Amino acid sequence: MTQRRHITLVAAGATMIAALPLSSVFEKWTWLVGALLVVGTMTAAAVALRSVRAPIWLPTFAMIACYVVTLTWLYSDGHAVLGIIPTAETFTHFNKLLVDAGVTIRDSGVPVEDQDGLLFLAGLGVGAVYLAVDLAAVVARRPAIAGIPMVAVYLVPVGTHTRSVSFLAFICTAAAFLWLLATDNVDRVRRFGRRFSGDGRDIDVWEPSPLAAAGRRLAVIGVVVAVILPLAVPGMTTGLLDRFGTGVGDGSGAGNGPGRSGNVNLFSFLSGSLVRETSYDMVKVSTDDPSPFYLRFGTAEDLTSQGFVNRSWGQATPLSKLEEPQRLTVPGVNYKSNAAVVEVLEFNERLLPLYEQVTKIDRLDGSWGFDRRSGVIYSGRNTAKGRKYIVHYTRPEYTPEALRTARDLNEGDQIRNSNTRKPTDVPEIKAIADKLVAGKTNQYDRVRAVYDFFGPSNGFKYSLETKAGNSGSAMVDFLREGNRQGYCEQYAAAMAWLLRTVNIPARVAFGFTKGNNRNGNTYTLSNFNLHAWTEVYFDGFGWVPFDATPPSGFSGSVSSAWAPDPNQPTGNSGSTPEDDLRPGESVSGGASAAATNPYGPNDPGITGGASSSENSSTWPWYLLGAAVVLLVLLVLPALRRVAVRRRRLAGTGAAATGSASGPVPAGAAASVDVTPGGDATAAQAAGLGRARRDAHAAWDELLDTMIDYRVEIDPAETPRLTGERLITEARLPEAAASGVQVLSRAEERARYARSPLTDVELGGPLRDVRTALREGVSLRTRLQASLMPPSVLARWRTTASTRYLSFSTAAAHRRESLLRATSPRRLLTRNR
Repeated sequence: MTQRRHITLVAAGATMIAALPLSSVFEKWTWLVGALLVVGTMTAAAVALRSVRAPIWLPTFAMIACYVVTLTWLYSDGHAVLGIIPTAETFTHFNKLLVDAGVTIRDSGVPVEDQDGLLFLAGLGVGAVYLAVDLAAVVARRPAIAGIPMVAVYLVPVGTHTRSVSFLAFICTAAAFLWLLATDNVDRVRRFGRRFSGDGRDIDVWEPSPLAAAGRRLAVIGVVVAVILPLAVPGMTTGLLDRFGTGVGDGSGAGNGPGRSGNVNLFSFLSGSLVRETSYDMVKVSTDDPSPFYLRFGTAEDLTSQGFVNRSWGQATPLSKLEEPQRLTVPGVNYKSNAAVVEVLEFNERLLPLYEQVTKIDRLDGSWGFDRRSGVIYSGRNTAKGRKYIVHYTRPEYTPEALRTARDLNEGDQIRNSNTRKPTDVPEIKAIADKLVAGKTNQYDRVRAVYDFFGPSNGFKYSLETKAGNSGSAMVDFLREGNRQGYCEQYAAAMAWLLRTVNIPARVAFGFTKGNNRNGNTYTLSNFNLHAWTEVYFDGFGWVPFDATPPSGFSGSVSSAWAPDPNQPTGNSGSTPEDDLRPGESVSGGASAAATNPYGPNDPGITGGASSSENSSTWPWYLLGAAVVLLVLLVLPALRRVAVRRRRLAGTGAAATGSASGPVPAGAAASVDVTPGGDATAAQAAGLGRARRDAHAAWDELLDTMIDYRVEIDPAETPRLTGERLITEARLPEAAASGVQVLSRAEERARYARSPLTDVELGGPLRDVRTALREGVSLRTRLQASLMPPSVLARWRTTASTRYLSFSTAAAHRRESLLRATSPRRLLTRNR
């Protein structure tokens, strides 16, 4: 029973580790508290019964009972007996929680907020997995089968995330499964009696087995290889290097052209496409709408301290199940049904450009799905490039009076809560927002107050450059007087941020303006037509667009009755101020023609915070700094070799560069003037010691020189044998051979004789030998000896290996001491 009790604890721990990948699905860790309570009570019941040798079936039934009781205690609606014993109403409430969880999963994207239905589902699922793991590993003693429910937990984030799940999720699941297998095998081995090490030493039961330690190392290596290999092999994924690339794609996912594949940061994509030097066509649209609105492909819904970012897509709804948008039957609301043929030329994203309120899409395969939350259509496998499809959509038109009838959303409303989240209130932004909406009695008037704030009367203007500030926040700098100039991304994010500050749901939308390249009812949209605007949620109306960017700054602007042109507050719905463009401007995003601005509009957005002139002037310095660092790293071995040579030869009186007055004999080190009263014997001993050190230094320099020029060294040889072999193998000339003999004799005397040589000069022989060896090798060997000296590299490798070995040994000793003190095996031995 001791073994079963131990494996029960391991099964509980392995289940919780395998459940950790669920953290990527939830925004907070509340789910983990509930899961720990469920697993903890189940484990306590099982361990208690198995400790008293209860029948094998009884702990399982106790676990089921604790499972139900704990879920009732945590998630009951108050109808349970004593708060822990479920009734029929309790199970009805559980069913409602599961239904609510299903609705949330369908309509929300990850990560999700803490909701009762989802928290109940997490506790229910983790408890069920633990029960299955316990049955497989403890009751049936088949731990390999326990991997099936563990994999089921891992598939939850894999199935909900539209992008690749972090490798940490795989590591958690793999580590939990390997831990369970290792524990079971250790218990099986113990049944055969005592264990022994590889050298025959008896191992106590609480000591770790060397074989088990080797198995654990192999398991760790296997998991690491399983994680790294798919990242590094381009045939399996996009390749390891591509995962760290940040360049704009080329339309094929290569990373250097019009678009990028995958779920990318939409602010970065928009900026990257706009700043290209030349214009290229991205989308062609033919529609029966006489004045179409913007073609939309994505939204950014999460507001961080650095700006807006797009969330992961939610659960996909099949295109065959698209529903007709709800139509209001109130005065001032009008709907027009239209159709458009969209042909994607160069847009290599997993998002489709669409018009608002899509009712039907033709000519798309089943890999595409609709995200209800963001209103986008996406694919987890394919990109939009090269696709041609038909979009049926509804275009709503509202009057200001109709929007004024929209009521404010309740504080508990999910849309309000998820689209008003923001970082800690910035005092300057909050002060502006509160001042703008003061005295406004309905949501539309508050939105219009913020929208009208970005008009020219408040100093806002479109500009190809932003002004940097000193507040530490790009948003604050943009809203300050005197700095109010920027691009579409600044205006869209600024308006959404101000609205969220006063608890109005808002987000940033991305797409294309209708442009001015029109041929009949066909519009050709380029990268310079990319645009960003703000969407505001009105209860009953849905998401309503507001474009705060000055329309005179870009082509294809569409104003409306509820969001008129700030320059013309009474402008008609559907007006397009293309005729008001400044000379030379003809592109969206505020870009001017290539002749005026050859680099296009640099629209870094709120997340960038720097103007185009700043970026263009700073990147050469970064490049120069990287080149300097690389150069230092390359010359570091050569500098180290020169420094070592100078230090060694300094004692012999022969620096690497020589001396104008000639070399100083080594014996001069022993010529010490003895002052009256001095100790002549001590002075003589000091001189002999210095001569011995000089001989060793000269010999070490000779050996390093041999290593640099690829002459083999045998550590077992005496200095004399090494010198003779060097003369023979290198075929040294007479002067160099004499120098080798002097150096070997000096080292030999310094090692074995009572007194070293003091009447020879060592710097000259060293130079002669080095010159001779250099002349006798190839050019490649010379360059390597100068730039990457093998003697330095070998010494660095030896030092690194020694330190790593010392660290590993110390860590192993600390680990063994910790295991001896805390290992449950030792405690189990004492209980026997």
